[in-house]
Amino acid sequence: MSAHIPTLALAWLLLLSSSVGTWAASFSTVVIDAGHGGKDGGCVHHGLVEKKLCLDVALRLEKHLKARGIRVIMTRRTDVYVSLEQRAAISNRQRHALFVSLHFNATRNRAISGMEVFYRSSAGKSVASRILRSMDLNLKGKNRGIFYEDLKVLRATRAVAVLVEGGYLSNKIDAARCATAAHREEMARAIAVGIMASRS
Repeated sequence: MSAHIPTLALAWLLLLSSSVGTWAASFSTVVIDAGHGGKDGGCVHHGLVEKKLCLDVALRLEKHLKARGIRVIMTRRTDVYVSLEQRAAISNRQRHALFVSLHFNATRNRAISGMEVFYRSSAGKSVASRILRSMDLNLKGKNRGIFYEDLKVLRATRAVAVLVEGGYLSNKIDAARCATAAHREEMARAIAVGIMASRS
């Protein structure tokens, strides 16, 4: 895919910058955290393993951000286990960073579907809004909203931090979408657009 932002995506970027909140970050680095890994597979449904999807989207997101001139640090780029403390420590070594953790969801109620973004700070709420708005505009699937959560990986990370849930693997329709490389590529691009909209 071209490194240039498509015209439509640029329009979304301008819309996001002007309409969602007032906070803008001066980050020069994005720490991309591919959830789970190694002995921690995350959720497993419909033949999909969360840790593999997280890493796939993380590597795609890395390319999109680097193409836009953003320095990227990965908490993992292979199938290895990284503790929550280690993930936060990797982020905390960076200055002027934004921390973005990537996950997929699951629940016993298989009718539940959609995308969510979690935050813990007011700045994180602003970034979460921009990312989810971009995902909603770019991707098929339900927008379930942004939510405050006192998650350990967000609490231990000093940088502005958000956690993205790309869909419910326990839902047959969400799982079918997430199983395709095309959907994961669009997801990574949408997250990148949302991140760039958060930058001053």
